[in-house]
Amino acid sequence: MATVDLTTENFERLTHAEGIVLIDFWAEWCGPCRAFAPVFEAASERRTDVVFGKVDTEAETDLASAHRITSIPTLMVVRDGILVYRQPGALPEPQLELLIDKARDLDMDVVRRQLAGDTSI
Repeated sequence: MATVDLTTENFERLTHAEGIVLIDFWAEWCGPCRAFAPVFEAASERRTDVVFGKVDTEAETDLASAHRITSIPTLMVVRDGILVYRQPGALPEPQLELLIDKARDLDMDVVRRQLAGDTSI
């Protein structure tokens, strides 16, 4: 699957669905963003079961503001509607692949209990 442009119109629907969504907040003028783009795109071609979305922070200022993006690129991972990773900076391919694997391996029942404040885990 190729990357999807995320906008205020489709962001909530795509990020609140079941499965894994990787989100790249970027801008055309950003050198590190341009360097990361081929890595992100290549991963989207390999990992067809994952949604890869891109938010152009210049065009989608409301989304960037709502998610408190202060540095780009910023990568977020949402799994089953829950934000499980957020970090500024571009990742090399091996680390991006590892991040996807770790998101896939999460026990979401444990994550939900942790978010609910269950300390008996």
